[in-house]
Amino acid sequence: MTDLTGAVWRKSTRSGGNGGNCVEVATNLPSIVAVRDSKDLEGPTLTFDPAAWRRFVAYARSDF
Repeated sequence: MTDLTGAVWRKSTRSGGNGGNCVEVATNLPSIVAVRDSKDLEGPTLTFDPAAWRRFVAYARSDF
């Protein structure tokens, strides 16, 4: 299990007004990016290699 102590979680600035249905991401931890459901702060998290996360974000921002 990955130690997420010290994770600084943030939501997208575009997530307002949708009732809290979004994810939070922590990018301040060494060697990982962590993602969790904003409605279940104690629930499971996904962790990614930073390079994989950057590729995902770039693809999500693209026009496919």
